[in-house]
Amino acid sequence: MKNLRVALLVETSREYGRGLLRGIIRYQRKHGPWSITFQPHGLGEPPPAWLRTWKGDGIIARINDSTTAQALMRLRLPLIDLRTSVPGLNLPTVGIENRLVVRMAVDHFMERGFRHFAFCGTPYGQHVYQDERSDRFRAELKARGFKCDVYQHLKTKRGAEQELKHLTQWLAKLPRPCALMTCHDDRGQQVLDACLRAGFAVPDEIAVLGVDNDEFLCHLTTPPMSSIDVDSVQIGHEAAALLDQLMHGKKPPRQPRYFPPRRIIERQSTSIIAVEDHHVASTARRIRDGACTAQSVDEVLRGVPLSRSAAYRRFRQQLGRSPKQEQMRLRITRARELLEDTDLSIAEIARRVGYVEAKYFIHVFKHQTGATPLKYRKEKQGR
Repeated sequence: MKNLRVALLVETSREYGRGLLRGIIRYQRKHGPWSITFQPHGLGEPPPAWLRTWKGDGIIARINDSTTAQALMRLRLPLIDLRTSVPGLNLPTVGIENRLVVRMAVDHFMERGFRHFAFCGTPYGQHVYQDERSDRFRAELKARGFKCDVYQHLKTKRGAEQELKHLTQWLAKLPRPCALMTCHDDRGQQVLDACLRAGFAVPDEIAVLGVDNDEFLCHLTTPPMSSIDVDSVQIGHEAAALLDQLMHGKKPPRQPRYFPPRRIIERQSTSIIAVEDHHVASTARRIRDGACTAQSVDEVLRGVPLSRSAAYRRFRQQLGRSPKQEQMRLRITRARELLEDTDLSIAEIARRVGYVEAKYFIHVFKHQTGATPLKYRKEKQGR
């Protein structure tokens, strides 16, 4: 059987594209080998010259404009689009489930007690996929009874400094404290730069959450930026699997294939409990600091100048959950991370997240997630 020849037009300038490539590589190593044609490039560059004479079996591309789309479609080969930037192409598509990305962002902000929200994306009409992210964020908040301010870009194209000034003026008008989602990490970096220059306190006045978890960009900002890990490795792997099916004669799917984000990587830009009751905020910080130790909630509450019943009542009123539930939420979140990212034993993970007995940890984890820790690990690491 001949080696299939596959062209990859995926940018290497950002972590999202590199994650896609890692997923594609992972698939073809298991099911190939493929003869791969690839040249490092940035997003938005014109179609490569070699494409005009290239002879192959299939293509995976991040199509950014109609010129590239037409050049690829003229080859009449199985083609997967990983960007959905150009409307009306009617190509097989693999990407991120924006509905779940937005829900994860809203849940993250709600868990921290925010009541004011904003969104900063790309100029509306420029990118269909980013527009959807903005629309869904507003719709999700509206369904929960909240409004959302949306940044309106300058109508005429100006320089970077003028755009930054315009962005800063908008940020200054937002109600405080405000939870702000950006369409991706690039925009998040710009928002945090504007906050730094204008002296807006992050996260105390404006908390900022990006999307893509590009670690370079997230740590380039001051403070480091929280971001949603959309699991581009899985998306690349699934795109390669779909292309393999198409190259072997299977008909293209009628609907796009979208996959859920992995999790939020919290850094300093959203690390806050945004409630007016300083006793509740203090309790929440104490619970967070000691969540993965053997310290009980009652021990935490001893440092709060309130009775146990008053502390529980005010915590639930402000955050919609009890101190005990907050401790459990933080422990399970950390356990998920360790199960996904390490090969530590279940007993060791139980110890690291504050449980003396592994058996009790397994019971709690299954009750909260619907799966045992071992099953959860196999599902997540088997992608």
